[in-house]
Amino acid sequence: MSELSLPQRLARAVGESPISERVALAQGLVYGPVIGWARRSPFHTGVLGHSVHPPLTDLTLGCWISASILDVAGGPEARRSATLLVGAGLAAAGPTAIAGAGDWAEMTGAERRLGAVHALGTDVAVFLLLGSLIARKRGRYALGMKLGLAGNAIAAGAGFLGGHLALNRGTARRTALPSDVS
Repeated sequence: MSELSLPQRLARAVGESPISERVALAQGLVYGPVIGWARRSPFHTGVLGHSVHPPLTDLTLGCWISASILDVAGGPEARRSATLLVGAGLAAAGPTAIAGAGDWAEMTGAERRLGAVHALGTDVAVFLLLGSLIARKRGRYALGMKLGLAGNAIAAGAGFLGGHLALNRGTARRTALPSDVS
């Protein structure tokens, strides 16, 4: 029997944690009014054979990471582009969250707890990146850059949990429904 790697042990600990259960209960209360709608939305479908949430995260995170690369390597002339990318990532975060909420609504047990902690992390990242956008728009570029970097760091941790759910636990798998296939 092989030992679990540190990341696998971390994911298991989050999935088994009573604190994660409390996070899941809180997420259910906070997002309860929109979860049913998210399950019926076009962002929760089996037409691809898998959830649309993972590809949408690529768009969201790609914008934010690109903004941080421009922040670090682009100099003052890249500020406008970095600001645009932060805003585009925030715009993409809405559909991404709706797709994720629809997926989460169908999870139970450890997967539900992992998904709740993943969602909490992404919520924090979104608020940091919203703060980054506001700071940038107000001319406080250094603060905007720091908030963006912090948001990306938290998004990376949340993304690890999301990737574990989708790839190791198989929560992103879908079977296309006859009504979804043309």
